[in-house]
Amino acid sequence: MKTTFIYKEVDGCKIKGDFYAIEEKHAPLIVYIHGGGLIFGTRTDMKEEQINLYLQAGYNVCTIDYRLAPESELTAIKQDIEDALIWLKEQGAGTFGFDPDRMAVIGSSAGGYLALLSGTFQVRPNAIVSFYGYGDIAGDWSRQPSPYFSKMTAVPEVLVHQLIQKEALSEGPIERRFAIYLYCRQQGKWIDYLTGNKEEAPDVFCPLKKIDKNYPPTLLLHGDADDDVPYEQSVFMREALNGAGIKNKLITIENGKHSFDENMKDPAVAETFKEVLRFLKESL
Repeated sequence: MKTTFIYKEVDGCKIKGDFYAIEEKHAPLIVYIHGGGLIFGTRTDMKEEQINLYLQAGYNVCTIDYRLAPESELTAIKQDIEDALIWLKEQGAGTFGFDPDRMAVIGSSAGGYLALLSGTFQVRPNAIVSFYGYGDIAGDWSRQPSPYFSKMTAVPEVLVHQLIQKEALSEGPIERRFAIYLYCRQQGKWIDYLTGNKEEAPDVFCPLKKIDKNYPPTLLLHGDADDDVPYEQSVFMREALNGAGIKNKLITIENGKHSFDENMKDPAVAETFKEVLRFLKESL
């Protein structure tokens, strides 16, 4: 059963979540954060097959929206994810009957980044699963024109300005927003658009540089042929977690592209999700 709720109202935005409940009381919770370069996407992007997989394994599932760039800066996005976890712990647990002490955050791409960032919050999840996320959003890879996206049809700046809204928004369909992300990656201006043209993204936005002894156990999954987010981002995150003594594992998908997990009929992907369930069972 799905219940849509509002966890926060700010900047004229009612920021929503969808909660999928199982019958078992005090069962653990998976919070899913969608991708989209922090510019597009919605809470409805999570694949139904994946939702059902987690439900059948005994987990409640909650998918959440957050304010999108460039209408809102990265500071606001970070705050929304943190506020979502606080709301779930303090109000959602009583409303939906899950165990607030057994909560995992799972995300893909930009959602994987935000999942990794949640490990640095004051209110943290008990486990993190990052599908092709990135620990260093301020690295060279994000500040230079992307070879992959530069091969696509060039997006004119005038179109981008037409697509950017005057008001904050927390739901951004890909067909109306992808051109903004494509332009940013083609021009090497992604960080500028995320941070309001500030000179650099501070370390506070880079989970790789904010790991401490209380960082949650983390599972990283990344294809070594990812054209969007470099595979090395997960390698660097694993090394940083190892250095801090944090339980973690990196699963490499050979020849795996970006969004490899969407093809759940692929035997390799199916095996990957078995690994995810094993990790969640051990960590929650």
